[in-house]
Amino acid sequence: MSLEGQHLDRKSLRAVTGRTADWPELAKDCVAFANALGGRLLIGIEDGEALPPPAQRIQAELPDTLRRRTGELTVNVSVRPELRTGENGGEFIELVVERSASVASTADGRYFLRIGDTSKPVVGDEVMRLASERSALPWETLTALGVTRSQADPSKRGALVAGIRGSDRVKPSVKEKSDDELLDHYLLAQGDRLTNLGVLCIGRQMDRARLGTAPVIQFIKRDAQENKVNKLTWDDYTLSPMELIDAVWRDVPDFREFYEVAEGLFRTQVAAFDERVIRELLINALVHRPYTQRGDIYLMLSPDRLEITNPGPLPLGVTPDNVLHASVRRNEHLARLCHDLKLMEREGSGFDAIYDVLLSQGRPAPIVAEGPDWVRVTLARTAPDRQVLAFITKAGETYELKQRERITLGLLARHEALTAKELAGKLELASADDLRLWLDRLCEWGLVGQSGRTQATRYFVKPELLRTLAFPAVTTLKRIEDHRLRALVLEDVQRYPGSGLREIHDRIGVEIPRRRLQTMLGNLIADQHLRSEGVRRWTRYFAVANL
Repeated sequence: MSLEGQHLDRKSLRAVTGRTADWPELAKDCVAFANALGGRLLIGIEDGEALPPPAQRIQAELPDTLRRRTGELTVNVSVRPELRTGENGGEFIELVVERSASVASTADGRYFLRIGDTSKPVVGDEVMRLASERSALPWETLTALGVTRSQADPSKRGALVAGIRGSDRVKPSVKEKSDDELLDHYLLAQGDRLTNLGVLCIGRQMDRARLGTAPVIQFIKRDAQENKVNKLTWDDYTLSPMELIDAVWRDVPDFREFYEVAEGLFRTQVAAFDERVIRELLINALVHRPYTQRGDIYLMLSPDRLEITNPGPLPLGVTPDNVLHASVRRNEHLARLCHDLKLMEREGSGFDAIYDVLLSQGRPAPIVAEGPDWVRVTLARTAPDRQVLAFITKAGETYELKQRERITLGLLARHEALTAKELAGKLELASADDLRLWLDRLCEWGLVGQSGRTQATRYFVKPELLRTLAFPAVTTLKRIEDHRLRALVLEDVQRYPGSGLREIHDRIGVEIPRRRLQTMLGNLIADQHLRSEGVRRWTRYFAVANL
């Protein structure tokens, strides 16, 4: 099962039974999911656990109680409770919350929105903004222009269909659909007519212009004295959003520039602007803009920076202070199409990838600013830091770094030292207590040093390590193949029956990711090679042959 996040939350069975039941809290989460994109509540699975307790049984009347109480405590919320049985035999309830067609609220008039893994309150003027954005969402599926399927641009339609069939993100059952069925599947057409989304992506130039809000992009370059020295525009509506991304990257000559970075006796060329960053920013601008609002996308290039300005504010719930973690999509169907065409990651805004690329090259993180009707992302136009670039590259080759760990290393390598509070701020975390997932393994491997305590703790990359790249040797157990790990776990449990997860982990190798070991134990239980007794941290494992 996936971790908690934008579409998933877990709740203890105690939250909906007996004296400990907290129905208002359940109603809050249901409203938050309904106002976002829908989601699931797994009731009967504790936070941090993947499965319910093995002996847990659900009362037969509880699903009906959940449906009734949710209806009493919420407005415009539709739920579907279903009884499920986990791999370990324990029962739980999967409460599916449908995305609401209008603004949802609690019965006492409170509003919430799901942002990341949190149900956040919507108050004040944000309530009106929520109502406005909800009413604007169906823009993608409107057919008011009256453009028929036969009036689609044949070349654009063919390229889009070919892209979908060639994508490894699309299910085989979808690829088997006919061309017309694919248009229906992605809501590019409804009946005989193209939707606004269809006109935007596969329509003719004239019809795209009739939309009134089809994107226009302007590139303006200025010199050190702020004099305009070049201007390019894509304003004739001949290109779909997907084609615009390729055109901008191809046509702006400044994106072809390189810096030369010395590496011993050799020199390596590093792009002045990383293609992954530019494409990610462009796709974000095109997918997340409000298509009910006019306005051009501006790329303003100066000697020291590139600014990309998009019309409209950030989606409700996203701010410049949480853009690294928040996941809200304003145009759901366009986002799904671009995801399946491998133009973007559907979950998240893509800013984590931008941070990863820039910081791994020793470049500053992007700066996000928001105005009443615009969003601006600023990239510093600087050469990569040769020392930081070599450090992150070597660290990635030596250790299996996660994206968040590369981001953390890049930040610390660019600064002499950061306190826990400062680092949490740069990572847009709520508190220094949330740094554990970003730092634990880096400290364990010796890549990051620390001194002090609590929020005054200072984290740093040792200068000699940054200079020499003399990383400690690592065992190959981190990269152990599944069949070898399976045999290792079976042998250990046979030798030491009744061992817990921590004991097994300590014996076979702490460098093996704990979650991977948990998954392997679960697979061995499912295959009836092992059995377990107890729940959570008291779980003990036995080989079936020992029965």
